[in-house]
Formats: sequence, C-alpha cells, structure tokens
Amino acid sequence: MAVRISRLAAGLAAMAVLGTVAGCGGGKPVAAADRTGELTVWLTVDAQESWPDLVAAVNARFRKTYPKIKVTVQYQQWTTKNQKIDAALAGRNVPDVVEMGNSETTNYIVNGAFTTVDPAKFDHSAEWLPALRDACRDNGKTYCVPYYVGARVGIYRTDLLAQVGVDRAPRTFPELRADLDKLKAKFGAADKNFSAFYMPGRYWYAAMAFVKDAGGEIAVRENGRWHGALSSARSVAGLTAWKDLLDAYYTGDRSKDNGDEPAVVGQGKVGMFYGNTWEAKAATDSRSGGDPALRGKFATFALPGPSGKLLPPFLGGSTLAIPAKSANQDLAQDWIRLFTDRTSQRRLIAADTLPNNTAQLKEVAAGGVNGPAAQAAERGWVTPLAPGWGAVEKSNVLQEMLQDIATGKRSVADATRVADRHIDAVINEH
Repeated sequence: MAVRISRLAAGLAAMAVLGTVAGCGGGKPVAAADRTGELTVWLTVDAQESWPDLVAAVNARFRKTYPKIKVTVQYQQWTTKNQKIDAALAGRNVPDVVEMGNSETTNYIVNGAFTTVDPAKFDHSAEWLPALRDACRDNGKTYCVPYYVGARVGIYRTDLLAQVGVDRAPRTFPELRADLDKLKAKFGAADKNFSAFYMPGRYWYAAMAFVKDAGGEIAVRENGRWHGALSSARSVAGLTAWKDLLDAYYTGDRSKDNGDEPAVVGQGKVGMFYGNTWEAKAATDSRSGGDPALRGKFATFALPGPSGKLLPPFLGGSTLAIPAKSANQDLAQDWIRLFTDRTSQRRLIAADTLPNNTAQLKEVAAGGVNGPAAQAAERGWVTPLAPGWGAVEKSNVLQEMLQDIATGKRSVADATRVADRHIDAVINEH
C-alpha cells in the first residue's frame, strides 16, 4: 500500500530542511529541536490498561521531532473525566489534548470548547467511521479526531450449541431463532433460570440496535430542532421485534440493566448474549465474576437482525480534541496525528480494538475475537448528535421506556410516545 504523506508531515519535513518551525507566540521562528515546554495529554484509563505500549511509542516518536518538549500523559476515569474537563476549561490551566466519548462531543463543540483541526492532516481521514467523524463535525468544520471504536456482537457458548447439534454461529435471523429454540428446549426445560438469550429489560444499546435495524431513529432533526422519533412506525417495529426476542428467550429480571453479563453468563445459565467482545473473556475470569472452567467455550459472531442484514451495533468510541484555550495547539495536533496514524491504529487492532477508519477494518483478523465486530461496524451507529443528548442520557428516559415495555406496564406504542415527550423537553438544551 502506498503511504500517503499528510500535509502536516510534509510541512514539518520542509521546515526541518530549513531548520525551523514556528513557535506559539510569533516573532522569530524556533527550530523544532529547540522548542521547550510541556504538552499535557488527558487520556482515559483504557489506554493505560490496554495499550500503554502505544502511548510510549508515540511519545518516543514525538520526542524525535521535539526532544525538549515534555509530554505528560494523565489518565482519567470515565466517571469523573467530564467533571474535571469542565473545571479545567473554566480556568486557564487547560490540558492540550483531551479524550472524549463520541456521544459527548456535541455540547462541547457548540459551546466553543475545542479548536478546529484539518482532517487532511490525518491518516485515513477520508475513511473515518461515520460514527466518529460525524461526532467531530459542526457546520462543515471538524473539531476533533477519531481515535477508536468498539462494537457489540453476539457471544455464544460453543459447547452448548454443540450439544443441540449446531456447529457454527447463526448467519440469518431465522437461523438465530432456530438455534435459540433448540437451546431453550434442551436446557430451559430442566432449568427455569436458563436464558437461551440474555437480554435485560433496560439494555438500551441492544434495544436501539433493533430500532436502527428496522430503519427507525431515536431522534431526528427537523427545521433546526431535534425531536424524539421512537414513536414512529419503524421505531415501534424495531422495539416490537426486540420485545418478542426477550419474551421468547430471556428468563431474568426485566427491570435490570446490562453491565453484569460476565458474572451472569459465568454461572452457566446463558446460551447467548449481546455484548462487547471483551466480555467473552471476562465471562471466564473470576475477577469479573466469571468461571475459569468456561475458558475456550465462547465465540463471537455478527448478530443477524430481523431485517435480513447484520444488526447495526452502537459504535461506542473515543475522539481526541484540542481545547480552544490550549497554548500548544500546533504541538497537540502533531501529537494526535501520530497517536491516530495508520501505525498506531495497527497497534490498537493488535490489542483487539477496532480502528477509527473503514480501510483498516479490513486488517482485523476475520477469525479473531474482534473479526465479527469489524464486520458489524460497517452498519454501526451513534446516538443523536444533539446538544442536549447528554441530558437525555442522564434522565434515563430510554431505560425507563424499555422497562415499561419489557415488564408489560405499557405497550410499545404508549411507552414510545411518553419517551418522545421526555426527549423533546431536553434534547435541544445546551
């Protein structure tokens, strides 16, 4: 594959020939090798726990151009990250690079928190996954750089399927239902707590995948304002299909959310579930409540949807942004360029993480644990890029709607109408 040299790289190379790069404050240009100062990068703990070698490698590459710039990487917890970012942005001492979830960016962008970046300066920007690319855009400008994504897939017990005469994962929705029927008949008959398919009632990432599969939406923008769209005919059809699957194959508590799959599945009473690929391993790890005796008995597959296509997964991922108050915006952009280039993306792939672009999805091993996730990611989606989406999530409107549907408190039609009213009340706030 020919290596495309970005305009930033070409520009730096040209300036290196002259021996100078521009400093931050104007005046006489300062040679890159003579630049001094500190670059502060805020990443979440995922990088610290799963790919610390990538961080170290990028810092080493960065030092080759800027040997006198000290790069300080600080790792943040997802639960407190935004609170810290808000506090920092309100003052003068801001980090130069911040990691954001792709469903978090819009409110920051519309409030002027981040500076613009030029996509042409970054590898594979023309192939950035829409779920990340669109989260970084507003009014034709780009305010952050896609980092990585994760996609949910089907995860199943290979040994249990083998016992019912099935030697591969289902490829169509009718095959999925047929396999689940076999699991239910054999194992559910003897154990009323056995779920052929584990599907908690408040699991909105799963339920909304069925909405998307049916052509529905959570919310849509019309005439400059966002409105809830869960009560549309297509969204209702998707939620009806989700409820039908839950009714047929799930025996657990319908008022609970997802998040404890490894512990529940580790008890041996689940045939299949829908989750992140790492949960297949976690279900065999005692530290997360799993059972080590189940090692080697899980496999992943791209879950087929009722539409006849793969069920479109929520693409939860991260982006990297440069605060508008940063005094080191040029250095921050160059660090991000290295951290997200094709070489760095290959390191993420090796760490069983999906890359930020469709071109390198093809580099994910089809037979590996993440192969089905890469396949499903082509149909991936992200939450509405509305200024008040954060308020929607905090209100738990989706979870409450789904619980009402799952427990039979309300019909799908009634529950979605109530949810749309709640969404309309907050989704345009910022």
